[in-house]
Amino acid sequence: MKSFHNLQIWNKSHQLNLDLYKVTKSFSKEELYGLTSQIRRAAASIPTNIAEGCGRAGDADFRRFLIIAMGSASELEYLLLLARDLNFLAPEHYHKFFERLEEVKKMLASLIKKLKADR
Repeated sequence: MKSFHNLQIWNKSHQLNLDLYKVTKSFSKEELYGLTSQIRRAAASIPTNIAEGCGRAGDADFRRFLIIAMGSASELEYLLLLARDLNFLAPEHYHKFFERLEEVKKMLASLIKKLKADR
């Protein structure tokens, strides 16, 4: 069993999640059960799947959960774009979050590739 607390990818995705929770507090209240909720769920899914994968028996299971986390990261990428286009997210916030999310996605891709190569 691996400890997810020690993984840089988990720490970065966790911090991204925390920061997105803060910024979505300013979204329209009528979006609380719509876009706000979807952004929060997609953002939370990334570190959640990394943590769950760490608790699994082997690298194949861990890799599968990292792939799920990558799917959530792609979903979040679109939701941030939508929030920007609907003027819920300022362009400067969008760019900062997009850059951080791209870093997380690159780290996920690298770790997925490494686990595949270690088979």
